[in-house]
Parts: sequence; structure tokens; C-alpha cells
Amino acid sequence: MLTKQDWDWLAVCSHYQTAVTVQTLLKAGKSMEATAGLESLIEAMGRTQKLALKSQLVRLILDIIKWKCQPQKQTSSWAISILSARREIEDIQEEIPSLNRDIVESMWGKCFQAAVKEAEIEMRKVKCHLTSLSWSEVFEDEYTLYEGDLED
Repeated sequence: MLTKQDWDWLAVCSHYQTAVTVQTLLKAGKSMEATAGLESLIEAMGRTQKLALKSQLVRLILDIIKWKCQPQKQTSSWAISILSARREIEDIQEEIPSLNRDIVESMWGKCFQAAVKEAEIEMRKVKCHLTSLSWSEVFEDEYTLYEGDLED
């Protein structure tokens, strides 16, 4: 019989192996043990998605910081990266609706600080003058090289 720690370890190491083990237990009629495995798997998958959300938020904020702090170096790849990170965040939130705006706002400060540090490294230690970004700057403002691009 697997303990809670065993299930948690297995779920962190391999979602697939956890699912296979649960399936085997269900086929053997061991539904209580299988349920414990499913609970650990669900928790692990939720943590994985939350980390993915955090990673995408840092990437999104990083590109916006670079966009704002180095306007002379704006590129279409930055604009594409901003759109891509927004889309990834939307996809994560569609998959796991509990990773909503409140969750994003709860991780906002740490993600902003991480993005500032990364931006300063990428910008060759140019000190970033930004002390914050608003929700609309990160999720709503348009970032394009030409003003008329998105209106045509």
C-alpha cells in the first residue's frame, strides 16, 4: 500500500506513471488507494500549472519592461512574445479556472521583481526606471511597431 508521501512523490515525478498506477489499482478493485493516488495527481498537476502561469507572467512582464525601457530596440519578436505569453496565460486559465485574476495578482509582486532582474541582465545592467506595471499595461495594452497595424 502506498502512503500519502509515496503518492505525492510519484505524482511529482511522473503524472503518467501515477495515472497508470491508479488505473492498475482500479482494475484490482482497490478504489480507496486509487482515490488517494488521484488526489495526489490532481494536486501535482495544479502545482505544475501554477508554476507555468508564473513562468509565463514573468516572461510577459519581462518583455513589456524591455519594450518600455528600450524603445529604440523594440522588435517584432518582443511583440510576438508578449502576445504569445498572454495566450499561454489564457490557455492555462481556461484549463484551470481557479488560476484566476486573484491568483495572478497574488503572484504579481514576485513576478515583477523577477522580471526586473532578468530585464536588467538582458539590457546589460541598464537600470530599469519602472517601479510597477498596471494590469492594463500587462494584459490589455497593444504592443506593436506601427500604430495602424492592428486597426487595418
